[in-house]
Amino acid sequence: MSGFVEKPEPIQVPGLVHLHTGKVRELYQNEAGDLVMVASDRMSAYDWVLPTEIPDKGRILTQLSLWWFDQLADLVPNHVLGTDVPAGAPADWAGRTLVCKSLQMVPVEAVARGYLTGSGLVEYNDSRTVCGLALPEGLVDGSELPAPIFTPATKAAVGEHDENVSYEEVARQVGADTAAQLRQATLAVYSRGRDIARDRGIILADTKFEFGFEGETLVIADEVLTPDSSRFWPADQWEPGRAQPSYDKQFVRDWLTSPASGWDRKSEQPPPPLPQEVVDATRAKYVEAYERLTGTSWS
Repeated sequence: MSGFVEKPEPIQVPGLVHLHTGKVRELYQNEAGDLVMVASDRMSAYDWVLPTEIPDKGRILTQLSLWWFDQLADLVPNHVLGTDVPAGAPADWAGRTLVCKSLQMVPVEAVARGYLTGSGLVEYNDSRTVCGLALPEGLVDGSELPAPIFTPATKAAVGEHDENVSYEEVARQVGADTAAQLRQATLAVYSRGRDIARDRGIILADTKFEFGFEGETLVIADEVLTPDSSRFWPADQWEPGRAQPSYDKQFVRDWLTSPASGWDRKSEQPPPPLPQEVVDATRAKYVEAYERLTGTSWS
C-alpha cells in the first residue's frame, strides 16, 4: 500500500476544469482546451507522497524546466505556451504555473542513463544487462557507461513503481517509428543536458522524459532535467563503487530509512512528517542545483 499520506483537495478556479492530481502537479484544462500545470511543493519518496512540503520546490522545478526548455529548443519542441497565472487563481500559483499544449501523450517513461545506479544497477548485478541491453563486466554503483543508453519504463499510477521494459516492448506498444523517435530524442536531450551540467561541475547520471505528439511532431512535455526527474551528482565527489551524494531528495530518503524516523518501509503504515532540519537541507539542495545549473541566484 502506498500513495498520498494526505491527498489534497484540488483548488477550484473559475474557467478551469481540474483533470488530475499527480505526485507533485495539479493538472487543469482551460476554456481554450490548453492544459494548465501547477507544480506544488509536495515531496514523494518510496512511492508515498509525504505529509510535509518543501518550500519553493514547485517554483524551482518550474523555473528550472523553463531554463532547460530554452537550452534544448533546437533539439526538440516543447509544450509550453506561457506562464501567466489564470484569472481567479491563487497568487501562490505565480512562478509554478505552465500553460501548455494538449498533446497525444506517449505512454512511456523515456529514460536515458549515462551511469549505472538505481534499478539499472540491480538488473546489471543480476544479468549484466539493463532493460535487456548487454553491458560490459566490471561495472559498479556509479560507473560511467561506455555510451548513454535508452532504458524505457512503463508509466505507473501514483503509489506504484514504473517498470523497466525493453526497447522491443516499447516498439510493440507504440509502434516502431514512435519508439525510434523516442530513443533518438531521449538520447539527444540527455547528451545535451549531460554536457551542460558537466561544464557546471555536475554529473547527470540519468533522467526521464515524457513526450507527446502534436500532429506528427514529437514534443517534450512535463518537467525536464530537474532534481525530481534526474539524478544529479556533484562531479568533485563522484567515486564509483558506492552510492553518490546527489542533488535531490537524498536527505528525505536517508531520514525516512533511519531509526530516527521510526518508520518501517516494509510496513503498510504511511511515513511520518519530516523534521524541519530535513526540510531545510532538502530545500537547500534544490536551490543549489538550480543555481549551479543556471548560473543565477534563487531569490
